[in-house]
Amino acid sequence: MITDPLFFAVAIPAVLIVGISKGGLGGGLGMLAVPLMSMAISPFQAAAIMLPILIVMDLVSLWGFRGRYDRTNLKIILPSAVVGITIAALTFRYMTEADIKLLIGTIAILFTANYFYKQLRHGPQPARAADPLRGSFWGTLAGFTSFSVHAGGPPLNIYLLPQKLEKSLFAGTTVIFYAVVNMVKVLPYFLLGQFDSTNLSTSATLVILAPIGVSIGIWLHHRVNEQRFYLICYLLLLITGTKLVWEALHEFGLLAS
Repeated sequence: MITDPLFFAVAIPAVLIVGISKGGLGGGLGMLAVPLMSMAISPFQAAAIMLPILIVMDLVSLWGFRGRYDRTNLKIILPSAVVGITIAALTFRYMTEADIKLLIGTIAILFTANYFYKQLRHGPQPARAADPLRGSFWGTLAGFTSFSVHAGGPPLNIYLLPQKLEKSLFAGTTVIFYAVVNMVKVLPYFLLGQFDSTNLSTSATLVILAPIGVSIGIWLHHRVNEQRFYLICYLLLLITGTKLVWEALHEFGLLAS
């Protein structure tokens, strides 16, 4: 098991943050976990440690939002996410962490910038309907980025947020999506040797925080009004996208340390 105090100093808040996100407060918030843990260990090891914890969180979240989901959207995004996971698993050894961070961070920034621009220029936009073509594209990208660094939030939010679903319906739909995606990731993670004894024992140590974080998120979810909820989602999407791009540029050597 990892015993470095620095690791636990960043891992404990990281797990709690993801739990709060899983509880329904801010779809992009959970993306911060791997970058935070990467301050002490490699991003790939951080992702492997987080996966069992995410699955426990998914189980708690499924109970908290049971019966609240959008069936039409799930029929579109779940099959495409499996396709994305398959592509990511097959190309895992050819993609760097910086590649994935730059891709998803850029998409998140451009999307939120466009959203706030439209809000300022034209006011609130009409809700979009579920769309098989758009949903398949963003679902595939969400599966792809989720596999590498558990960063499926921005692509999924890009597709779902413009639909302006009722907040519990939105949260319940994302909960089911992540639960299925994370379970599908177990087999390729195992085949790629990500679940060694060090990673699994560290996961077991941190997993006690999973229900605590989710419970906090569910509590906050029911106390934040819908307008603020979506504003928080978009702001978190922008923050996490900016952080991912900044880290990617550092890893490419384009920014000074």
